[in-house]
Amino acid sequence: MFQRFRRKRLNKHLRALVRETSVSIDDFIYPLFVRSGKAIKTEVASMPGVYQMSIDEIIKECRELKSLGIYSIILFGIPDVKDSIGSDSLCEHGIIASAIRSIKEVHPDMFVVTDLCFCEYTDHGHCGIIDAKHETVENDATLKISASQAIVHAKAGADMIAPSGMMDGIIETLREALDSNGYENIPIMSYSTKFASGYYGPFRDVAESTPSFGDRASYQMDPANRREAIAESISDEAQGADILMVKPALAYLDIVREIKDNTSLPLAVYNVSGEYAMLKLAQKHNLIDYERVVMETMISFKRAGADIIISYHAKEVAKMLNS
Repeated sequence: MFQRFRRKRLNKHLRALVRETSVSIDDFIYPLFVRSGKAIKTEVASMPGVYQMSIDEIIKECRELKSLGIYSIILFGIPDVKDSIGSDSLCEHGIIASAIRSIKEVHPDMFVVTDLCFCEYTDHGHCGIIDAKHETVENDATLKISASQAIVHAKAGADMIAPSGMMDGIIETLREALDSNGYENIPIMSYSTKFASGYYGPFRDVAESTPSFGDRASYQMDPANRREAIAESISDEAQGADILMVKPALAYLDIVREIKDNTSLPLAVYNVSGEYAMLKLAQKHNLIDYERVVMETMISFKRAGADIIISYHAKEVAKMLNS
């Protein structure tokens, strides 16, 4: 009773001194979606405040991010033409490679992470080459073109590669490809435990990546499998990942904590589109104290063990922290 009474009497300065978990602007990576054209900034209906942008608008966005103290972004590309193997992502003049070069030319101090996958670039919306007979992704064939994609990103100036396709052996494949091409110092942030989740819906709107058939459950994690989820991340650590990730974040904080307790690597969480959209909808209808709930959510990620938070809320959180 005495301890509880004393804690209630702590003033705000002392509460800050003894606070166990804190959130910093430096914790965040902000997702950006780039497409070809000029002066394009199209808001996504299901994700208020999130836009598809042309490269010139991305350059402006980076300037605003830096003014808020955010210097890390993760890029997703939306090509004009999609095909069965995602050729735009394999081209040195494709949308992502062009965006990286342009960002680095104007903002060399911006830390650019690239999402490495094929779902945004393929006409079928899956994360690799399709085995037409079985209507599933061909793992080994996808590994080969993933290595090519990584080299394209590295040559363009990417600071970190983040493979999100959940192919078996992807980290080892990318590490070998990067090292053998002189990019030994480019780190890999693995989507090491990525669940086949229902929280991704709005992302598929903004990235235009909804599968044309089936789903991704054959290569993403079953939400019910805790031990397998931990094993996936530990496997990627052994293959050479520099940073691990759990995606989605909010419904999987138990997994975040268990992975954190089983690895010495930095751990990222992806605060995904469905999580963001729910809070935005609640804000619109005045159902919650929006800023308080957003910050409470970010604290929960850090408390569970996350070192890095990829979030569409990053700009809002930066403004809260700055104020």
